[in-house]
Amino acid sequence: MSQHRTSDGGTNGGRTGAVRAGNDRAESDRPGAGPTVHELPDYAERVLDVAELIPPGRVMTYGDVAEWLGDGGPRQVGRAMALYGSAVPWWRVVRSDGVLLPGHELRALDRYREEGTPLREAARGAEGHLPRLDMKRARWDGVTADGGGGADRDRGGGAHI
Repeated sequence: MSQHRTSDGGTNGGRTGAVRAGNDRAESDRPGAGPTVHELPDYAERVLDVAELIPPGRVMTYGDVAEWLGDGGPRQVGRAMALYGSAVPWWRVVRSDGVLLPGHELRALDRYREEGTPLREAARGAEGHLPRLDMKRARWDGVTADGGGGADRDRGGGAHI
């Protein structure tokens, strides 16, 4: 990707080493100290790049993203998305069981309906009566429309999910 994200969801115009304003306690406790600047971790940048590849109406699980990257696991992807994912289509990186992201269910549901993401209606007895993602139909295998794959597919990186 040519633009790098900042933690507030903006971009830094394609400059190398995306930065974010930090709230490092040691720095902020000093009188007159402003926010510190930290580089966006490489792993988080790679996770966000994959999230941006997922087409509207499709999803990948946290584990799918980790497998695509050939690095980390679902928890590492989830952590990167939790900390930095607001800058990308976060609702397209999901739990493997299709349950909507707790605390963000309604926002995600609006996005899914806008994009035509396949959903399974909840049973009447289900808590909150919220639908789940229909993972069989919504899950994206990581192959783009032109037949290409991930950023490193030609060099052996990025698994076909």
